[in-house]
Amino acid sequence: MTDYDVLRVFCGPRGGYGHELGVVRDGSVLPEREDRQALAGKLGFGETVFVDDPERGVIDIYTPTVRLPFAVHPCVGTAWLLDVPELVTPAGVVGGRLDGEFSWIEARAEWAPPRTLRQYRSAAEVDALEVPPPGEDGVRGRVYAWAWEDEAAGRIRARAFPGRDDGIEEDEVTGAAALLLTDRLGRALNITQGAGSQILTAPQPHGWIEVGGRVHLER
Repeated sequence: MTDYDVLRVFCGPRGGYGHELGVVRDGSVLPEREDRQALAGKLGFGETVFVDDPERGVIDIYTPTVRLPFAVHPCVGTAWLLDVPELVTPAGVVGGRLDGEFSWIEARAEWAPPRTLRQYRSAAEVDALEVPPPGEDGVRGRVYAWAWEDEAAGRIRARAFPGRDDGIEEDEVTGAAALLLTDRLGRALNITQGAGSQILTAPQPHGWIEVGGRVHLER
């Protein structure tokens, strides 16, 4: 079996929660795309990253079924693991930095897939939501429900419903949706999603957005 690390990205303040990520530090052991796709499917993480150049931060990202040009939580986790100032993805160069307990990346909203960003009146209303049926609103897998917990402080409560037929009714944490919501609102956000995951965001000049979170090495 190919060696890989398992990270948990966007953990809560006391640890736990977040989203698992597989990282193959030596991508040269599986240079072919079909072999990488097969391993990503076998591992079963939401995303698996193959590092092709650890010094330059060149990475290749796969879900269990497709290759991605960019994804937020794989970049946040891999930037933390490699401790590099940037990552090179097919979508573009992603800035990276560590600041205390948080790992940050800098990316662009147009790199994220579309989602239905649906605002509710209160965090309690978001908490009480039932899982919507697959394909709702014609945006398959991408309904992001959110509400202000404290608008002045930029605190948001959110839940994400993938709407797929694979048995996953709700995503614990969704970095791409946080990127899109920050772009829409144009301000820094502190998002609590799912059972207790945390995402921080901050708009930057010229259309860039920083997204940050805690990363733990599981094994």
